[in-house]
Amino acid sequence: MLLLGTSIYAQEATEIYLFDLIQTDDSFTISNAVNISKNEGYDNQPSFTDDGTAILFASTRDNQTDIARYEINENYRLWVTNTPQNEYSPMSYPKKKKYFTVVRANEDDSQFLYKYAYKNKAPEILISNLTVGYYLWFDHRTLISFVLGEIETLQVSNFKYKIKYPIQSYIGRSLNKIPQSFSKGENLLSYISKSHESPEIYAINPVNSEQKYLADALENSEDLTWTNDGTILMGRNDKIFKLKPGVDEEWVAINIESDLPLKSITRIVVSPDGTKIAVVVGE
Repeated sequence: MLLLGTSIYAQEATEIYLFDLIQTDDSFTISNAVNISKNEGYDNQPSFTDDGTAILFASTRDNQTDIARYEINENYRLWVTNTPQNEYSPMSYPKKKKYFTVVRANEDDSQFLYKYAYKNKAPEILISNLTVGYYLWFDHRTLISFVLGEIETLQVSNFKYKIKYPIQSYIGRSLNKIPQSFSKGENLLSYISKSHESPEIYAINPVNSEQKYLADALENSEDLTWTNDGTILMGRNDKIFKLKPGVDEEWVAINIESDLPLKSITRIVVSPDGTKIAVVVGE
């Protein structure tokens, strides 16, 4: 993993595939693969828009990283940034469809979270004194950030009260909201703790920092996503595994119906309605 200046994001050649995600009882199948990036080089960090109709992702062109948007129903990709800077980790800006957010690596080696408009507005720094590596919009006024430093920390930024505070350290890059069907209506997020001999998955309340152990992370895997019924999915090599905390005792591979030579699966993300899954694989 690279550091500031060239960004923390390693520029490995990757592609993004979109699959249908089908659940039957407690088993899952993914099928009908579509390559949504179709681009040589680095294509990574997919995120669904809030309405689930499109996917934002980082993609390489002309030796730099811009942001692309894939419209699912139209099977159409377009570029939404074209700047001298490298942009990463795009996400929809909560409750405002005209905007999205990115981590931008600037020429002066700074790396901040920016808000971009799809049309006719200059980008805006959202937090000028926080070196954000990865992040999660918890709600429209609360940002959860993986913050770079001597020790990576998990920090909360509340824009309503204009405060920020750390809630954990020694964390992994994967930050996710936990479905309320699993959390029994409580607003929680999950993270991977690296404070132990083996990485562990925890639930944490960003308001009071109360946390709970959920499961051991899949060995040699950095990224997870949640299905709507509260099952965790993680990828490794050419397989995706599932585990439902409190129900499953071990990680079990799910069925992938595809003849594609999938390899080196890393980031995965499930759509808001639970019917699609985007998967990053080695090129």
